[in-house]
Amino acid sequence: MPLWLDLLRTPMAAPESVGLRRMRFIWLALCLATAVGAGLFGPIHRAVGRGAPIAMAGLLFVCAVWTGLYLVRKQRADTAYLDSLGEIE
Repeated sequence: MPLWLDLLRTPMAAPESVGLRRMRFIWLALCLATAVGAGLFGPIHRAVGRGAPIAMAGLLFVCAVWTGLYLVRKQRADTAYLDSLGEIE
């Protein structure tokens, strides 16, 4: 069997649970909010004042922590799924 066909038939990730889907959507929203905040930092800083850098730092921190949590949960779900497939065969 050609390698590309073997890779095509191999499951690469676990089916996404409701919890992981929610985490992914929250992660996407955090990334979008970070991008918008960085892009519009000047107007936000003029409107809010000294709180803008603190808010952006907090947003970056939350985004980084959420990314780590999501990646750990996703990796565990994928590993458990692939392990369960290995036990069936």
